[in-house]
Amino acid sequence: MDISVILPVINERENLEVLIPRLKALLKNARLDGEIVVVDGGSSDGTRESAAAHGVRVVSERGKGYGAAIQTGFEEARGDWVLTLDADLSHDPDFVAKMWRARDRADIVIASRYTRGGVAYTDLFRKSLSRLLNAFLRRFWSLPVRDVSSGYRLYRRAALEGLEFTSTNFEVLGEILVRLYARGYRVVEVPFTYFPRGAGRSHIHLLRFGMAQLRSALRMWKLRNSLESADYDERAYYSIIPFQRYWQRRRHSITVSWARGAGRILDAGCGSSLIVQSLNNAVGMEFNFGKLRFLRHQGIPLARGSAFALPFKDASFDCVISSQVIEHLTYDEILFSEMRRVLRPGGMLILGTPDYATIGWRVIEPTYRVLLPGGYADEHITHYTREKLTEIIARHGFAVEEAAYIVRSELIMRCRKCDLPIPAQQRTPSPESSAA
Repeated sequence: MDISVILPVINERENLEVLIPRLKALLKNARLDGEIVVVDGGSSDGTRESAAAHGVRVVSERGKGYGAAIQTGFEEARGDWVLTLDADLSHDPDFVAKMWRARDRADIVIASRYTRGGVAYTDLFRKSLSRLLNAFLRRFWSLPVRDVSSGYRLYRRAALEGLEFTSTNFEVLGEILVRLYARGYRVVEVPFTYFPRGAGRSHIHLLRFGMAQLRSALRMWKLRNSLESADYDERAYYSIIPFQRYWQRRRHSITVSWARGAGRILDAGCGSSLIVQSLNNAVGMEFNFGKLRFLRHQGIPLARGSAFALPFKDASFDCVISSQVIEHLTYDEILFSEMRRVLRPGGMLILGTPDYATIGWRVIEPTYRVLLPGGYADEHITHYTREKLTEIIARHGFAVEEAAYIVRSELIMRCRKCDLPIPAQQRTPSPESSAA
């Protein structure tokens, strides 16, 4: 089935009498194999009977509120794509054709009132409040979306698999968007003209809606600034926080300058950083599938794999980059022997990690943890110093050629693989000898 159309309703009989025939005609004209699912939240005006008389599927909302209706609709949908829209005729059903044509560009297509070309015909108070809310959420969550609260959306159903959300009312729209974007799914906005509802009255209570949005905004802010967000690394490069932006750009400058022209490059644990995006002959490897999903539109060769077992043949690369990776992993000598294995003789290793012997990092990490809870600082489980790291890589047959610091805290080392065999008995020292 091509598409499932989900209509959350409470007492919308008059509007459904107009909307359902128009949706059916649209699906027929577009030659789409589809279904219309009406999710009823307890109507008392004959909505269920009217919808059933038009031959569409009617299901009862499992739970209470708009969020429960959306969840029910997602669970009932059988199409490859899932369309949600309001049943009050404020969302013109003929616009679905434009959204359908845009599906090849993204995983979520939003009918947007506030992107260039979009229009909202509503009273000044509601329009001003909506614009203010969307501007705030867009900035607070750092989303490249102007109409965060639009409920007129087309989702790739595969993106909804395993999706869980906690919001119960209209704030669920922002939560769904943040969770999908954090999983690396692509969003596109299509300009849309919004008209006031047809018959009946709105089910939004502004004060209750505002408080719910505020609570949801705070919950999703934590997610947006956690390791779970697929664009965490890229977003840091463009951060509005000057110190964070400088730090990311300095790391990028050092690493890319050293790796430039090195030949075939592996960025092991690439995340969504601009380092792998800036290099011309690089392969990005990452364990977090959402970050690979985020990068897939950049035309970069990508692989999902573990740093403990790199999925590449021996001597496959001229340069291996491991930037901000090893401190997130339990210490194991195999991390370093694997990097050596995939490097050709004489190849370059660029290794970056915080230096826990520096006063700077001892101050920065606790501060970072307070300002960005759930961020990278909470995931640093192995602490290295320059002295110990130099000792480790020397045991694995690397010679340090150059070292650089960012704010005298983050250490970046450029090493060269030496053509010397490594005695087996030197490969498995105790962790205490290599981690501070």
